[in-house]
Amino acid sequence: MSKALGWCLVCTCLLIPLVVADWNILKLSRNGFKISLKNYCESWRMNVELHNIRDFEVVPEECIEYIGKYMKSTQYKVDSERAIEECLVYLSTSCNLKKDGRDAWIFDIDDTLLSTVPYYKNNQYGGNKLNVTSLEQWMRKGKAPALDHSLKLFNELKSRGIQIILITARREHLRSATIDNLLNVGYYGWTRIFFRDTANEFVSVKKYKSDVRREVMNGGYRIWGILGDQYSSIEGIPSPRRTFKLPNPMYYVS
Repeated sequence: MSKALGWCLVCTCLLIPLVVADWNILKLSRNGFKISLKNYCESWRMNVELHNIRDFEVVPEECIEYIGKYMKSTQYKVDSERAIEECLVYLSTSCNLKKDGRDAWIFDIDDTLLSTVPYYKNNQYGGNKLNVTSLEQWMRKGKAPALDHSLKLFNELKSRGIQIILITARREHLRSATIDNLLNVGYYGWTRIFFRDTANEFVSVKKYKSDVRREVMNGGYRIWGILGDQYSSIEGIPSPRRTFKLPNPMYYVS
């Protein structure tokens, strides 16, 4: 009996390190520093924002709780507001607006003007693999809240006579629900809004948005800036004079 019990204890001791292997790895010292789970997840989030980490399908399981806390935190709001402040500084110091109806600014929509955090809250803040059908069902309800800091910039641009152009990766069948949602939370007065149609539904978001920018610029608009939460919204040719990115570690769109 005692021998059997001894073997059970040995097996238990062998199994426990397997269960907590990731945690033990993270607690190892690196270059003299002890790495905690919080350190690891903050580093992961920061490298997403720096565009060093790309094409991830889900938030790492060990960081789901951390990312959820960040998206609900004061820090997320401060990070976002700082991005908007930099947009306003740029507008005031570096934009020689012609005021001829051709000065323009481009916005993405999801997690730039409208927040999808309520949806991702129920999907482990990106810890679950994206289900496009489920996300679009949520979008059809038109309940996405405004991002207040972005609404502030949107209204400031309008007051300066800058034409506002919205380019979203949402598909054409979401047009009505999206426009109603935008109007209901205070966004109105944009010049043009673009949705993906069947002709560009399967090209990358980066190419689709670059092609739309080319169309807009060929129409005579000067694009002074772009605000988005994904690099695919702000990269590509033709490029504007400046781009600004809002934080979003929940998902990656290429």
